[in-house]
Amino acid sequence: MVDIIYLLEMTGIVAFAISGMIVAWAKNMDPVGIFTIGFVTALGGGTLRDLMMDNHPLYWMKHQELPILILCIAVVFSYWNRAHRIRESRIVLPDAIGLGIFSILGAQLALDLGHSLFIASLLGVMTGTFGGALRDTLCNEVPYIFRKDQIYASISFAGCWVYFACHWLLDSEVTALTVGLLFIVIVRMAAVRFDIRLQRDPFQK
Repeated sequence: MVDIIYLLEMTGIVAFAISGMIVAWAKNMDPVGIFTIGFVTALGGGTLRDLMMDNHPLYWMKHQELPILILCIAVVFSYWNRAHRIRESRIVLPDAIGLGIFSILGAQLALDLGHSLFIASLLGVMTGTFGGALRDTLCNEVPYIFRKDQIYASISFAGCWVYFACHWLLDSEVTALTVGLLFIVIVRMAAVRFDIRLQRDPFQK
C-alpha cells in the first residue's frame, strides 16, 4: 500500500507541477518563475494541510526528492522547445489528475490522524485545491475554485465522500482510492467538456 500511495503522490506532483508550468510559460515567465509556479502548484496544498494539522516536518521537507524532481521538470520545460508549444488550455487534464490524487490522499491522511469524516473531507479539498489556487493567484488569474463557470472544489468534496463510502462498503483501501480518484478526474473532465456548472447566469441563453 505504501508503494501505491507514494506512486500516486509522485504522479499528482508531476501532474500539478506541469499544469503550473504551462500557465507560467503562457505568462512569459523565466525559468525561475516556471519552477516557482510549478512548486507552489504541486506542493502548496499539501503544505497548507500539514500546517493545519500540525504535521511536522512538512512532507516535502521529509522527501527532498520531490522539490528536486520539480526543479528537473522545470529545467526541461524551460529549455525543451516542444514544451513551449503546449497551450494553456492543456492544463485541464493534468490539473484534474492532481486534484483527484491530492484530494483523496489528503482525506486519507486526515483520517489516519484521527479526524472525523467531515473534517477529513475539508482537508482533502484543501489539499487538492490550494496549490491550483496559488498558481492562478500568482499568475493573475481568478482561481478555478472561485469561478462561477467552473465546478472544482465541489467535485473534490464529493470525491472524498465517494472514497469514504467505498472504503466502508468494500473494505478495500486500494479500490476506494481508485474509485475516488477516477470519480474526481472523470467528473472534472466531463464538467469542462459539457460546460456543467453549479450556477448559471440567469441572462445566459
